[in-house]
Amino acid sequence: MGIFDSLRRRGRGGGRSAGARRADSEDTRYLEEWAAGRRGVEAFVEPRTTVTETTVLLVAHDGESTRRRIGSLEAAQRFGHRNTIPVYEVSKVGYPQRMRDYRERKKRRPE
Repeated sequence: MGIFDSLRRRGRGGGRSAGARRADSEDTRYLEEWAAGRRGVEAFVEPRTTVTETTVLLVAHDGESTRRRIGSLEAAQRFGHRNTIPVYEVSKVGYPQRMRDYRERKKRRPE
């Protein structure tokens, strides 16, 4: 057994990290409840990486946001359609400025 054999074996498995959790109905339920309690919500889909599964970032009109796992871009689009929320791909449109502004306001005014 070579010195790097254990690392090579660990790297196999379709590119998913061993501890990555997939999206489930609890994630979807949380997103639905969060969106229902806010106005002007938009969804921003973040692609899967080597560290995380596909996620969706919901951003309200004031910049408040939350993030949860979602199965795929298509699942995010279905979620948006069911909940009348526009869905964007972060890789194409970036993150909304209002989200950064909200976080900056929160930093200056700790609760």
